[in-house]
Formats: sequence, C-alpha cells, structure tokens
Amino acid sequence: MAHDLSKRVALVTGASRGLGAAIARKLAGAGARVAVNYFGGREGATRVVEDIRRSGGEAEAFQADVRDERDIVRLVGEVRARFGPVEVLVLNATGPQPYVKLEELTWRHCLDQLEFFVKSPVLLAQAVVPEMKERRAGRIINIGSEVFEQGVPEFSNYVSAKGAQLGLTRSWAQELGPWGITVNLVAPGWIPVERHAGEGLTDAHKQSYASGNALRRMGTPDEIGDAVAFLASDAARFITGQKLSVNGGRTLA
Repeated sequence: MAHDLSKRVALVTGASRGLGAAIARKLAGAGARVAVNYFGGREGATRVVEDIRRSGGEAEAFQADVRDERDIVRLVGEVRARFGPVEVLVLNATGPQPYVKLEELTWRHCLDQLEFFVKSPVLLAQAVVPEMKERRAGRIINIGSEVFEQGVPEFSNYVSAKGAQLGLTRSWAQELGPWGITVNLVAPGWIPVERHAGEGLTDAHKQSYASGNALRRMGTPDEIGDAVAFLASDAARFITGQKLSVNGGRTLA
C-alpha cells in the first residue's frame, strides 16, 4: 500500500523497536523525513535509521523522554533544526504494562500509564500544533489499543489510560479541525513484538488469540504501519476523530 508523504516531516515516538519501528519505516517508505524518537534504545533506533537510509529514505534518531516537558521542547527543536516543523505526529511511546488486580491497584499504577497516554500526547501536541495551525495542515495519530473495547481484567490501569487517549483524539479532532489538522487513533490488536520477549508466549497462545478474530490470523507490525501511513496521507484528508481498529475484525468497532 503506497501513500505519498514526500518530504513531510514525521515524528514517531517510541520508534526504536516494535510497532514504532515499523511505523517509522512505513512512513519513510512513503517519502516522509522521519524523526525516530527513542528513550533508552539507542542501538535499536540507529538500526531503524540505517534501514531507512539503505532503502533511500531520510531519517534521524532523537533521544528524549516524552514524559518530560524539557525533553519534549528540546526534541521538537532538534527535529525542526534537522528537518523542519513536524507535520505528522505519531504518538506511539509506551512503557511497562503490568497486570494488577484491583485489590493491589495503586494510583501510581494508573499514573504510570497516564503519563504515556495522556501527559506525553498533551505535551507533544502543544509543542507542534502552533506551527501546524500556521500552515493550516497537520496530522496527529495516536496509537491506541483494542483493550478499551475488551475491558481486559486485571488491566484497568492500562485500559483506562487507553480510553483517555481515545478521548483526547475525539476532543482534539473537534478543536483542531478548523485549522485543517486531523486527529485519529489506530487501535492495534495484540501483535507480539520485542517487548513481549520473555513472557513465555507459545504458538498455542497466538493460535488461541487469532481464533477470536474474523481473519483467523495474527496481525503484523507492518499492517499497523500501513494504517498509520494511510491516515498521515492526503487520502485521509476528510477523516478525523476516528478510531481505526486494525485487529482482523476482533472487535468490529
């Protein structure tokens, strides 16, 4: 699937591995100049940048903790100096996602997730939206999750934060629409990536999960990247405030 993003500046948070890395590669493959954000995974981010450059694309790695106000100001400034103002913002960064029973749930468990899925998106959007408004164009794409529809047990810290992220998406779409800025959310199904290593996952786990969706298979990181590239492109210019579920029909919403 090809979408023309020629020379547009895209910032992808948490892009050193997993879904973020796949998204960065897809955007670069569509012609975007990609800022690959990472926190601690410098080697991974470097590999992503090298992959993109070998394929003829433009990319640079930028270290920042996207939960930190000062780091975000520095990050956006460095991206602007290297490529120009951010035109496509992909909010993908995440951290540990522990399962916690209600009886053991603390406010800190909730805050840990809200810092990634509310605080970080707010700070990053505030840093890039003024220039998007000046150009009367821009794309903000949140990476959500199917868990909000599923209400996964012992996961309320994560589920509630993902629900809040969807709320940001819908409210910002209304607020920013008059400036030609679209805001959408891609909600992947479960796609095992590097951060799932060590969880003891087996083929049986994957087959069990896949049997619950209409296509009867697991998704791939590239398929999430394709959805993001579509929403970042002019093909999606009249789509905003939407949640695009990319999960083989598991939730049908």
